[in-house]
Amino acid sequence: MSDKPSQSIFTLYGIKNCDTIKKARHWLEEQKITYLFHDYRVDGLNETLLQSFIDKLGWESLINTRGTTWRKLTDQQRAAINNADAAKVLMLEQPALIKRPLLVSAKGNCLLGYKADEYQQFFAEGC
Repeated sequence: MSDKPSQSIFTLYGIKNCDTIKKARHWLEEQKITYLFHDYRVDGLNETLLQSFIDKLGWESLINTRGTTWRKLTDQQRAAINNADAAKVLMLEQPALIKRPLLVSAKGNCLLGYKADEYQQFFAEGC
C-alpha cells in the first residue's frame, strides 16, 4: 500500500469490543486507509441496511454461528432461522449475531470476516 491515505471511504461494520474488529481496525490504520466505523450497538442497524447486506452476501453467510450470541439462542430460535426473513428479524433484534467485521467500499463491494491477506487482496483489486 502507498503512504498516501486512501481517497475512498470505507465503512467497517461491527461491534467495537470484538477482537476481530480490533484486528481489522488495526490493519486498516497501519495501511493508512480512511474508514468509518459503524458500531451496530451504538449506531444501530436498520432493515434497509441489513437487507443490502443480505442481497450482496446472502443471509446464511451473515449469521455468526461461532459466537456467544448464537450459543445463547435456544434450539427453537436456531431452528427457526431457515430463511432470509426469519434471519433478518433475529439479526435486527440481536445485531451481535452478524458475522464481523463487514467491510464495505464506496463502490458497494463487501468483504466479510477478517484475514490480513484477504484485506490486502481486496484493496489490491481496487475494491
